[in-house]
This record gives sequence, structure tokens and C-alpha cells, in this order.
Amino acid sequence: MDSSEFYRFLSTRTSIRSYRGEELGGDPLAYILSCASTAPSAGNLESWDVVVVTDPDRRGLLAEAALDQPHVAQAPAVLVVCANYVRAMSRYGERGILYALCDASIAATYMMLAAHAFGLGSCWTGAFDDDDVRSGLGLPQHVRPVVLLTVGHGEQTSGMTARLPVEEHVHLDTW
Repeated sequence: MDSSEFYRFLSTRTSIRSYRGEELGGDPLAYILSCASTAPSAGNLESWDVVVVTDPDRRGLLAEAALDQPHVAQAPAVLVVCANYVRAMSRYGERGILYALCDASIAATYMMLAAHAFGLGSCWTGAFDDDDVRSGLGLPQHVRPVVLLTVGHGEQTSGMTARLPVEEHVHLDTW
């Protein structure tokens, strides 16, 4: 893949909030999780974990925790990507909290892009009640849910949303 193909791949990914009723099966999920395992991480500690939620009742609980966002219940799979603080803090102390959050975010991004490469839609969902997700999935205290990544066969989208010009983000040498 050359650079223009890569940019086209990235720019055709959009957030999907409407899913067809088709189940995913194991192959797409296995592919997505394998791709996530290639993500870079601080100290190569891979301070992230994921709970794969396909049970409709549990997805409903996650949708409630996500401020009643219907796409969370509708998607055939929700990948709850979590930061594993203990794994990162074992080497980096308090700074490990930041590294675990970064590791989880990078892994979730790889999952999202892998879903796109597989021809699936996804939506990064960050608005949710941590405690409701934690209790609904039985997460240990040293694990923090970072993103609910919905994945499935999406309905048609209108394309990529408008973005700020790159110059709005970039500062050379100093702010």
C-alpha cells in the first residue's frame, strides 16, 4: 500500500451508529484482536485488556451505562477496551496510569482500523459511566474502561465529517 492508498483508507473510515442485524462470527473478531496485539505500548507491557461483549442483554446494560446510546445495544459486538494500571505501574509507578491509558487508546485505535480493513463499521464511544461498566462486566479495580468500541456490519454513511486544517494542530519548535 502506498501513501495515497493509506490516506484514502484512513479518510474513508467513519463512525457508524447504525448496524444491520447480522452477527459477526469469530473470524472478524479474531482478526481485530490479532491486529490490536501488534499495537505499540509503553515498555512493551501491553497495559490493556478487552472484554468482548456479544450477549444482547449485556450490550443493553452497556448502552444504559453509555447514557442510553442505542448503537451500543444495536451493534453485534462491543469491545470494551480497558487500561490495566497494575501492568504499567509495575514498572513505571504513578506514571504507569498515563501509559496504560495510552496503551488502551492505541490498541482501541488499531481495533477500529482493523474493523474498517475487514469491511466492518465501528464507533468509538467514550461517554459512559465507568462504575456502571465496571460493575456490569465485573472489572477489577485496577482496570479502567477507556472506550466502548461498537463493531458490526454498518448501514451506509454520508462519509467523513469535516476536520480542522492540519495547521490548527501543528506547532513548530514551540507553541
